[in-house]
Amino acid sequence: MQSSSSSSESGTMKVSPFDLMSAIIRGGKVDPSNVSSSGSGVEVASIVLDNKEFVMILTTSIAVLIGCVVVFILRRSSSSKPKKLEPLKPLVVKEPEVEVDDGKQKVTIFFGTQTGTAEGFAKALADEARARYDKAIFKVVDIDDYADEEDEYEEKLKKENIVFFFLATYGDGEPTDNAARFYKWFTEQKEGGEWLQKLKYGVFGLGNRQYEHFNKIAKVVDEILANQGAKRLLPVGLGDDDQCIEDDFSAWRELVWPELDNLLRDDDDPTTVSTPYTAAISEYRVVFYDNADASMGEKSWGNANGHAVYDAQHPCRSNVAVRKELHTPSSDRSCTHLEFDIAGTGLTYETGDHVGVYCENLSETVEEALSLLGLSPDTYFSLHTDKEDGTPLGKSTLPPSFPPCSLRTALTKYADLLSSPKKSALLALAAHASDPTEADRLRHLASPAGKDEYAQWIVANQRSLLEVMSEFPSAKPPLGVFFAAIVPRLQPRYYSISSSPRVAPSRIHVTCALVYEKTPTGRVHKGLCSTWMKNSLPMEKSNDCSWAPIFVRQSNFKLPADAKVPIVMIGPGTGLAPFRGFLQERFALKEAGAELGPSLLFFGCRNRKMDYIYEDELNNFVQSGALSQLIVAFSREGPTKEYVQHKMMEKSSDIWNMLSEGAYLYVCGDAKGMARDVHRTLHTIVQEQGSLDSSKAESMVKNLQMTGRYLRDVW
Repeated sequence: MQSSSSSSESGTMKVSPFDLMSAIIRGGKVDPSNVSSSGSGVEVASIVLDNKEFVMILTTSIAVLIGCVVVFILRRSSSSKPKKLEPLKPLVVKEPEVEVDDGKQKVTIFFGTQTGTAEGFAKALADEARARYDKAIFKVVDIDDYADEEDEYEEKLKKENIVFFFLATYGDGEPTDNAARFYKWFTEQKEGGEWLQKLKYGVFGLGNRQYEHFNKIAKVVDEILANQGAKRLLPVGLGDDDQCIEDDFSAWRELVWPELDNLLRDDDDPTTVSTPYTAAISEYRVVFYDNADASMGEKSWGNANGHAVYDAQHPCRSNVAVRKELHTPSSDRSCTHLEFDIAGTGLTYETGDHVGVYCENLSETVEEALSLLGLSPDTYFSLHTDKEDGTPLGKSTLPPSFPPCSLRTALTKYADLLSSPKKSALLALAAHASDPTEADRLRHLASPAGKDEYAQWIVANQRSLLEVMSEFPSAKPPLGVFFAAIVPRLQPRYYSISSSPRVAPSRIHVTCALVYEKTPTGRVHKGLCSTWMKNSLPMEKSNDCSWAPIFVRQSNFKLPADAKVPIVMIGPGTGLAPFRGFLQERFALKEAGAELGPSLLFFGCRNRKMDYIYEDELNNFVQSGALSQLIVAFSREGPTKEYVQHKMMEKSSDIWNMLSEGAYLYVCGDAKGMARDVHRTLHTIVQEQGSLDSSKAESMVKNLQMTGRYLRDVW
């Protein structure tokens, strides 16, 4: 047995640290000529045992060194990832520092957009403002990119002098996805007093007057800004997409210039613009490719995009696993149950969330567009927002481009060909119409003088872009103009998810009514996504199944955290979708031993033999105890039409008692009709059952909304 103290032993080999390290590196023996003891060919193992203290120091040092190298490599690799985002940061962080000493006034224009319209208006305002005020600097900022952390919002806003907000409202008075974080902070921030006294501002809202919370987001932000001491330059603009929102923007914009004249013009500046401003028609730089070079672009779409989080810009490819018709053959309408397979994708969802689906134009629509453009479907091209030398084209209004592809692919995947054209699109068509009469007619429709004609001929008649182009066949815009200034981008369609991950963790269920209707012009409008879903080929029928890029949008439409809290659900037709998910969730909770509170579901359809969707499932939910009571209104079975609001009145006592016990009330479906009627009915129930006057009843209903107990998922 060897001694533990080699240094005190006689006859041991004395090896210098350098010799020992050299021996270990060589993996062999120590050179006997360099050691201070007799004997040669001594094995390193015995030396190590005789030099334990040094070996401990050496191995520890090596371990530390290796650790440092690993940490260094990890830091290098992790720091390389955020660098992809660094080009965005100078816009909101570093640019103000660079501009501090230039003596120019700064104007920041924020936008919160869902479809790109608010962004387009913000950029249009900036473009004209730059032409009018060459001594000022105008910045257009996505409000979500303005600050990385919430506490930065306050710090940055305090430094602003002049700002404009373009804010869209969608759904049930909700902010757009990119404005949600700012809006939550702004409406909840605790800063007291008038902390924005140095700020001058204007707000333009984008909404639809048919909805109850018309332009709510813009109105709220405008009011809070004023309450915090900021100076309102002009009344909040209320853009109405139900009419002509472009006209609303134009009228509001004309009120902006006198205010900016006072703020940005010097005494020696001319008081008016020498020539009226005419917005330049946006145009991409287009690069065309030979067919031989085009093979790279039409590859299959996959999920290996490097994004751990899926969103509207980075959707997830998902196969259609199941598709089935929910109406009976006797129905003259159609409703599709569809299941997207998300197994292995990393995409997840929660009960009550929405799924965004990107669909393609029908081949007949694409063929019509190709004919009107007069170009080959195999034309392969790419769009660019810069010149050949890399400098920007100078038009901030250019929408983001899409990947290189054939014209057929571009029209199929990216072009919204069936919406009504905006007035700016008519002007772009006029600029490329070879027939002077057609050009004049297009310009007239886009002019203030043609406002009523535009409202009737295009908006009221729901004329699509393709219908308008067919009326003006001499208009042949180049691709750079067509995709930049005429045709909008196809937007995702959103659906309330009709499943729960507790029951279907690898599937996202959608319940979609087919849109198939005649427009006033006689054109049959086929809903883009609903038609695709109805005709999709599921995995259960073919390995070569249909698929779509999808993503999940989080929602506040959630069950109470406490399963014992009572719930009232109102959802006729496809408004049943999220409640099917709710009931799946409650069924799973009950199976797991949870105690459930009472629940009512008001469902409505036309006829039990035609469109009573998920009938067997709903009855099973009642039998299992996941649903306490199912009340169905059939609007076409009796002598008079009966809707969910009528059934609510019949159950008014039960609804009032449940609300008095803390119940949550949920409404899903059509915002313009059903949701309004249900809201009025709820007001009546509260007033009558609670013996309240009208104002107190309305106050109670509003309190239910404010406390998150009255939730609506409407469209």
